[in-house]
Amino acid sequence: MVARIISSLLILATVYFGLSHGARAFQKPSLEYLGMMNSLGINEVIRIIIGCWAIASSVLILFPKTFIIGNVARAIFLLGMMLLALKAGNYKFAIIEIPFLLMPVILIYLGHPFKNGFKI
Repeated sequence: MVARIISSLLILATVYFGLSHGARAFQKPSLEYLGMMNSLGINEVIRIIIGCWAIASSVLILFPKTFIIGNVARAIFLLGMMLLALKAGNYKFAIIEIPFLLMPVILIYLGHPFKNGFKI
């Protein structure tokens, strides 16, 4: 029961972060955000693709049948961002992403809370 609650809370946090970061790709970017993306070597087209990937992987996490695929896609996305940050020499950004990278791994370990139905 405790694992289901923890898993549910992690899913909510992961989906919130994924949707908010994905939606940021479609908004008018601030100069600080553009500077960070340019330092990572990400242009506007790649930024839109990253936003779509973040949103799609977050939505996939919500459903038990696509839960693993969504978490793996999210982990690959975060690992890619960390690698780009390390390549650009932005170690602080890479270190900040470590807890976010651990979230999909922990979720895969815990499993989807409703994979066996809505039993209480």
